[in-house]
Amino acid sequence: MKTYHPSTPSRRNTVTIEYRKVLTGDKPEKSLTHGFKRSMGRNNQGRITVQHKGGGNKRLYRDIDFKMNKMDIPGKITTIEYDPNRSAFIGVVIYADGEKRYIVLPKTAKAGDSFLVSKTAPIVPGNRTLLSRIPVGTYVHNVEVKAGAGAKLVRSAGAYAQIVANDAGYTSVKMPSSEIRKIDENSFATIGEVSNSDHHLVKYGKAGRSRWRGIRPTVRGSVMNPVDHPYGGGEGKQGRGTRRPKTRHGKVTGGRKTRTPKKYSNHLVTTRRKVGKKR
Repeated sequence: MKTYHPSTPSRRNTVTIEYRKVLTGDKPEKSLTHGFKRSMGRNNQGRITVQHKGGGNKRLYRDIDFKMNKMDIPGKITTIEYDPNRSAFIGVVIYADGEKRYIVLPKTAKAGDSFLVSKTAPIVPGNRTLLSRIPVGTYVHNVEVKAGAGAKLVRSAGAYAQIVANDAGYTSVKMPSSEIRKIDENSFATIGEVSNSDHHLVKYGKAGRSRWRGIRPTVRGSVMNPVDHPYGGGEGKQGRGTRRPKTRHGKVTGGRKTRTPKKYSNHLVTTRRKVGKKR
């Protein structure tokens, strides 16, 4: 991690990643990028559905290959690059047949490393193979939920899931949230952890850097008016005045199960994630 000379209050509190020691590519691969319009937290009607989003610097989108369906063709990592749209590092991969693709890199990846996507691939970091072949206790990432649909789980910086068991056509996987769920054993996963594991140590240092990243300010409910939030109103500082913690819309947040009661995958979750102070 990189700290700075405390020439200003914001510099004193800024902590960033030393990208020069990690990254190799100067510019993104043009054939694998395109422009796009960010949602800014709005839905198709323009209404805010996710708070505290908006503004920020313009971004170029990198097409990431999450399916990784080039089977039994070795690939070589040529660059390690920063991606403004995700926390993990990405890299350009050139396969033996000449095709280029972007992938999310594993923690141990270096420029020049090779990997293989195969049903019989060796169990080494970076290779991708069937869940049924991966030994119990192994760390994996880029996990498919449905076979052939592409990686949906465990894609953020430093994340990993752990293989717990193989039984009756399913593989039990312990998620980063501590939830244990069953996944079809014919789904693919990549061996190892996701790159950029120091991402959680970054400190922006000042409010302006949050705005550059498209993060708008968060205002406490207790300083609002009663019309705007259940915690609002009162002279001076007040407690929340309600028995249970709530959102600005009155929805209870503490101690209530939020998972959809009839969600299609409920029967696949064998152990709920740990929440609250006991975690």
